[in-house]
Formats: sequence, structure tokens, C-alpha cells
Amino acid sequence: MAVSSHKPVGNDNLEKWESVASGGFGYVYKARHKDWGFDVAIKILRHGICPFMSLNEEAAHMDKASCEFVLRRYGIYQGCPPGAGPSMQNGIVMEFMRGGSVESLLRVLSGPPPWPLVFRLAHQVALGMNFLHFHGLMHHDLKPSNVLLTIDLNAKLADFGLCRVSTSASNNGEGSREESLREIGGTYKYMPPEAFKEPYEPHRSYDVYSYGILLWSIVTGKEPYGTASYGRVKEAICDGQRPSLVETDQNKAVGLKELVVLIKKCWDGDPSNRPLFIKCREDTENLFSKHEEGIHEAVQQVSARLKSPTSNQQSNTCVAVDVPPQTQGQTRSNDTVDFVRFTRTERPSAQDSVRVSTESMSIQDKAKFVDANRAKIIRSVVEVMSITEDLGDMVHGEAYSWIQAQLTSHEKMRVLYDRSLRSGGEVVKAAFYDALKSHHPELVRRLGGSS
Repeated sequence: MAVSSHKPVGNDNLEKWESVASGGFGYVYKARHKDWGFDVAIKILRHGICPFMSLNEEAAHMDKASCEFVLRRYGIYQGCPPGAGPSMQNGIVMEFMRGGSVESLLRVLSGPPPWPLVFRLAHQVALGMNFLHFHGLMHHDLKPSNVLLTIDLNAKLADFGLCRVSTSASNNGEGSREESLREIGGTYKYMPPEAFKEPYEPHRSYDVYSYGILLWSIVTGKEPYGTASYGRVKEAICDGQRPSLVETDQNKAVGLKELVVLIKKCWDGDPSNRPLFIKCREDTENLFSKHEEGIHEAVQQVSARLKSPTSNQQSNTCVAVDVPPQTQGQTRSNDTVDFVRFTRTERPSAQDSVRVSTESMSIQDKAKFVDANRAKIIRSVVEVMSITEDLGDMVHGEAYSWIQAQLTSHEKMRVLYDRSLRSGGEVVKAAFYDALKSHHPELVRRLGGSS
């Protein structure tokens, strides 16, 4: 469907606005369309944030990839969102996904979903990605927060801010390598080893690798590499290490052994060895067929959990943007960071795992410590950029650039607190506490932190 065929949606058409999410790529609102009678999502892109994708191009890609397993676009928004100032802004009008995302689902469950749902999610993502690749598009940012869920927990691919036509497009070489990676692809934990090297020409196998890491996250209910820094994750990935499957009991479910085999094929270090999505679709269809009878009960079980008053779910995010994990729904607080070195002929053993212990203090206690000592921390911390690196994708590219641009450590620390810690909530403050203790143990002890 051509972009021009849609009549623009303006403020006169919308009511009951709610701010849903914000991040590096822009803002997302939920609103009720007065004439249509149902809720929609409005995504507003930040100006100048994404060099590869204009709003119209993103909308065009969504139209080209439109199918049951890809988020639907309803039109283009033109107007002034509430609280956004008087200037006219453009956005994309999309369907509102009431089930949140795979990321928020794993966070609420504090682990993997029931096995029938695991296999259905694996299959539906493969169906969506196969459709995308069939039409000559790459997603380039496949991760749990970009797989959204309907009220019945069916999956749809979202966030085409990094989607591009499947042709070569090399990096221009300007700026730091990390900044280039932020522009070329999605979250670095889901990026294949070849994407960290220069020159890099995007290829469909990039998405297949990300799919393998995504499957691991769904199967284990964990975030890959935990809170490991960008530098360490990059080194591990390029060195052939992958998230650990050692503790995964492959006898727990019919077909789990085969799914683990698919995961390993997808994240193979050699792009030419990774399967096409048409093969992934065939494999996951066969595996899901073994669990299809149990899907109704599994969805009912999870839905009851999501509706529970004790649920920690923060919001039903309607559409994914490049949002810090703590605002979109932090997956889990891992006690350890596990990843293992793989070869195609060896099975990983327990001693191959690299484990990094974290603090026994609760997330809440760490956050309270950071808030209570805010002024002293801002005055005293000198290893600000090292701590920022340790926080990884909890600090977005825009905030990272602001921090890096400050002249003194005092100013850098103030920007880090104001732009990432204050808005990030307890999870990010707890991660900051861990990084602070690693780089400034004497300061933490002096301020009364855990020894």
C-alpha cells in the first residue's frame, strides 16, 4: 500500500492521549481514534536520530512487509502531541498491541513462558521474518522488545527504524566504531560477529543470528550476557562465545533438543552456515505442531499471570522504540553472566562458562543508596565513561554522546544521573551501583555501601 494513499491523522481525529514510551528513536503514544472507535499507537521519530531511515521510508517498509505477523500501519500522523510543544510533528499511526512485548512478558514471568507458548513465539517470529526477507527487507534490530504481543499473546514484529532494503550498504567510517555500530544495527548483544568488523555490508544472515539469540532468551527467560559491558560482549561474540545453554535441560519438552540445534545453527560465527528463514519456518512449524494442543491452556495461564495484581508489568507497550530496558520492561536481574565458547564440533561443558558474580543487595537497596548519595557520587566519581560503558545499552546513544561531550568528570556524572539514572528507575540505578563498586570500591565503602 503506497504511503500517499493514507489520509493523514491529526489531533482532531484523536482523544485520550497517553504517553507510552520514549527512547533514542522517539516517542510513542496511545490514543483513541474518534471515528474508528479503537485505540492506536502513534510513533514520533526524533529529528536527526536515525540517518538511514526517514519516517516515510519506515512507513513504506511497514506497508511492504504487511502481514499477520508484522505490526500493521494505519496511516501517517500530522499534528502536535500533548505536551510536545507547538511545533508540528509527523508520526506513524499503528495498531496498539495490548499484550506488551516478549521482553515485558519474560520480565513478568521471571523466566520462560510455558513450552507451547515458547514454540509458538519461535514459529511466529520465523514466519514474520521469512515474510520480511521474501520481500527483500531486513529488520536489523530483532530483539525481545521489538516482538510485540496481541491480547492473546500472538507475536508481531515491530520497530522498522533500522529496517533496510536487502542490498549492501557499507559504513562511511566516520566517528567511533561504537557510534557506527549504533547506527548500523540494533542492540549489540543481538549483533553477529561480522557486524563488529570493518567494512561491514548488511546481509540477511544478520537477522538470522539475532533470531538465534532471541530464541535463547525466550527458552531461558534471561537477558543475554547479563550486565556485561559493550567491550566485553563485543570481545566475547567475536571470540566465538555465545550465551550459555549448559543449564538448559533439553529433556524438559518435546522438540527442545531440536530447537537448541536450531539456535546454534542460527548464531554460527560463519554467516554462510546460518539457515535461511524459510528453513527456520519449516523447523519451527514442525516443533510447534507437537505443542499446539496445549497452547490454549498456556495462554490462559500466562494471561492470568499478566492480569494478577502482583504482576510487575509496567505497561502494555504498543510499539517498540529504542527504549532503555528499564522503561520498556527490564527482562530480569541476572545473578550471573554466562556465555560459552562454541565450536561446531564440541559441546560446551560447565567449566567453559564465564561467570561474573553480582551483589547480594536487593535492587531496591542499591537504588536507595544511589539516590541517597547522589550529590557525593556526582562530586567524587572520576571513572564516569568506564561506568557508562559497563551500563551498556541502558545508556542510549544520545545520552552517551552528551556524557562524552562534557569537559569534567563532575559534569559527565551529572549528565549520566539526569539522563539515565533518574529516568531509568531502580534497575538502572542498581546496575550503576554494581559498576560504581567495581571502579570505586573505596567510595562505596566510605558511603556505607555493601563491602
